[in-house]
Amino acid sequence: MRLGLALGYWGRGPSADHVPLVQEAERLGYDSVWTAESWGSDAFTPLTWIAAHTSRIKLGTAVAQMAARSPTTTAMHALTLDHLSGGRMLLGLGLSGPQVVEGWYGRPFPRSPLTATREYVDVVRQVLRREAPVELDGSFHAVPYRGPDGSGVGKPLKSITHPLRSDLPVLLGAEGPRNIAQTTRIADGWLPLYWSPTRTDVYEASLGEPREGFLVAPMARAQLCDDVAEGLLPVKIMLGFYIGGMGHAKRNFHADLMARMGYEEEARRIQALFLDGRREEAVAAVPDAFADEISLVGPRERIAERLEVWRKGPVTDLLVVSPDRPTLRVLAELNS
Repeated sequence: MRLGLALGYWGRGPSADHVPLVQEAERLGYDSVWTAESWGSDAFTPLTWIAAHTSRIKLGTAVAQMAARSPTTTAMHALTLDHLSGGRMLLGLGLSGPQVVEGWYGRPFPRSPLTATREYVDVVRQVLRREAPVELDGSFHAVPYRGPDGSGVGKPLKSITHPLRSDLPVLLGAEGPRNIAQTTRIADGWLPLYWSPTRTDVYEASLGEPREGFLVAPMARAQLCDDVAEGLLPVKIMLGFYIGGMGHAKRNFHADLMARMGYEEEARRIQALFLDGRREEAVAAVPDAFADEISLVGPRERIAERLEVWRKGPVTDLLVVSPDRPTLRVLAELNS
């Protein structure tokens, strides 16, 4: 199992420690670093900055939102950064949810998310293979555009730039069972949002037996500390926000996932409290047991014991969320 460092997206502004932290992770032998985006900082620009200050560590987006860019634009970003970094790019994509797609990007959330995702990946793959001009008569992604309000003169084009790698890895963030199953067919890897190494049965039917080389790369908050409850607080804050606030009361993929993992009553309560403006209560309502099973928190001995459980499952890459150098170092030592 390889280790990656997950930086997420910026809050109020960028952290001056991100580049030194990535450099330390690279020195410790971490295989990859990952950035994200929501409705603020983008995922690609920080990776370009990081690429200029590192030499080996792979550069992943976890995730770049599909609604933010046309699939050809995303492919342009990926092939450009792959060239600049000497072939270190990992393209992680995600559909996001209706609130973000429609509220931030001003686009309709696709009626068939699976079809929209499949078409998006198809176009990206065509650009990267550069075997012929890109063409897709899709329901959501038509290239060239042939709509009634178009000029009618658009023609299929092939990338001027030759991609460094035609097989640049494409990973998908997927939560629903059908979406996960499709991911195993059309992508090179899967980016689970929550992963419990003790509940792999939740994913077995969809994931099946991953083919050779298929990446399973979940994120997990890690914190070396004596007080487990204190170490779990950032995890509970994250869960309270995602389950309570990252989605509509009637359509929240994160809450639905928590429910499938055995915490349906708790997920609905967190939602209700958060949407009622009672955010501190929503965080407090996150069960310690759930926060604990999807993270690595506690003294070294506890982390070592729990890390072994992660290593026994299908996870190929553990993407560590931690700004703490001692924690990163301990994980590197335990995983060596």
